[in-house]
Amino acid sequence: MHERSSGADLAAILRPEVERYPVGARLPSSRALMERHQVSPVTVSRAIALLAAEGLVVPRPGAGVFRAAPARPAPAAGDTSWQEVALSAEAGLPPARSADASGVLGALALQPAEVVDLNGGYLHASLQPERALAAALARAGRRPGAWERPPLEGLPELRAWFARDIGGTVGAADVLVTSGGQSALTTALRSLAAPGAPVLVESPTYPGLLAVARAAGLRPVPVPVDGDGVRPDLLAEAFAATGARVFVCQPLFQNPTGAVLSAERRPEVLRIARAAGAFVVEDDFARRLAHADAPPPAPPLAADDPDGTVVHVRSLTKPTSPNLRVAALAARGPARERLRAVQAVDSFFVPRPLQEAALELVGAPAWGHHLRTLAGALQGRRQALAGALARLRPDLLGPRLPLGGHHLWLRLPEGTDPQALAAAALRAGAAVTPGRGYFTAEPPAPRLRVGYGAAEGPDRLVTGAERLVAALGDG
Repeated sequence: MHERSSGADLAAILRPEVERYPVGARLPSSRALMERHQVSPVTVSRAIALLAAEGLVVPRPGAGVFRAAPARPAPAAGDTSWQEVALSAEAGLPPARSADASGVLGALALQPAEVVDLNGGYLHASLQPERALAAALARAGRRPGAWERPPLEGLPELRAWFARDIGGTVGAADVLVTSGGQSALTTALRSLAAPGAPVLVESPTYPGLLAVARAAGLRPVPVPVDGDGVRPDLLAEAFAATGARVFVCQPLFQNPTGAVLSAERRPEVLRIARAAGAFVVEDDFARRLAHADAPPPAPPLAADDPDGTVVHVRSLTKPTSPNLRVAALAARGPARERLRAVQAVDSFFVPRPLQEAALELVGAPAWGHHLRTLAGALQGRRQALAGALARLRPDLLGPRLPLGGHHLWLRLPEGTDPQALAAAALRAGAAVTPGRGYFTAEPPAPRLRVGYGAAEGPDRLVTGAERLVAALGDG
C-alpha cells in the first residue's frame, strides 16, 4: 500500500481511540503503534501529522504525542446575503467578472478510494517521479542562495533550459518562468486581449481555458477541430468575422480530442494569424506525455517564429506532479514586456526553491529515465482502457486513438444525456467528465471524456470501463 494512503488509514483507526484519552494524556509511543498495527515508521508519522493537523493531538519532540484540548466551537453563521447585491452590476456599469470553474473543479476533485478516477487531470502517484522530485528538492535546498529572491523573469539557468527544450530560434531572453501552465494561460490572455474582446478557441477545448477567458472578461469564439487539428478555413473566417487578435490552440494531443495539428495545416495557421495581425497562444501541455509508440512529434510552432506571432506555453507540471507548478511563457518583442508586467503585478515571481528544484530535476539522469518510463506506462494504460471499451462498446471509440496525453474522447449514442450518464457512472463507481463543458455553446453531439492517467493502474481502468458501460446500459 502507498505510504500516503496507509497513513490516512491508520489515522482513521486512531481517531476514535484518541477521543477516549483525557485531555493532556500521552498516547502510545510510535514503536508501540508500529508493533500493534504492523506498519512502518513513515506510516505512523503521517498518521500523527494528520491527527495534529486536525487539532486532535499535540506532538512534543522528545516527550511523545498528547491528546489536545477540544477545539473552540465554530462561530455562529453570519448573514452573507448582502454580498449578492455587492457582487452584482451597478447601474450603468458592466457586471463584475466571474468564472465558471465547474470544469476545472471537476478535474481537480479527489475521488474516494472505491471510485475509479477516469476524470482527473494529473498523473497517479505511481506515475510521478516522487524519488527524483524528493532528491531534487533536497539538493535545491542546499544550493547557495536558495532562499534569496529570484529575478522577476525567473532563474537564468531555468529560462535557458526551457529555451533549449522549446528549441528552434527561442532564446533564454524570450522566456518567463510562471507558476504552472494555468497561470501562464491567464497571464497570456490578460496581456494580449482587452476586456470584452473576442478570443478564438478550438472547439471543443480545455474548460480551464474557457474559464480563464471569461474571468478576464473576454468572449471565447469557437473554431471547430477535426482529426487533423483546427480547420484553417474556419479559422480564417472567424478572424475576419470577429476581428479577434488572439487564437489559443493545442497543436499536440489536443484536449479533449487528442488531435495533432497536421503538417499541412501548421504553416496555414501561422499564415492566417499573421494576415489577421493576431497572436497564436500555443499551449504545448502534452509534449512530455507522448506514448512509447508515438512517432517523434513535430517541433512547437514557436520554434520557427522569429516575428513573435506565437506565444508559447510549456509546463513541467503535467509529466511530474501537480505540486511542481513551474512553467514557461515564451514570447518576443513588446508582447514579452507586456507579459512580464502583468505577471509581476499578479504574482511577483515563482518561489526560488521551486525553480531550483525544477532545475535539479531536469538536470538529473533520472529525468530522461522518468520520461521513458512514463511514455511506456501511458501506452499500456491507453491500451488497457481502449481495449476494454473496444470489447464492451466499440461504438464509443473514434477511428484514431491519440498516441499522447492521457484521455479518450468518446462519442455517445444519439439521445444520450452525458450529464446524466456521468452521474450514473459515479453511482456505479467510475468518475468521468461530460463533454458539455468543453464547448462554448451547445455541443454538436453527446460526448464524454475519460482519462487513464489518474487511476491506480491498468486493472482499475478495465474495472472503470466496465462500470461506465454498465451505467450506459442502465441509461
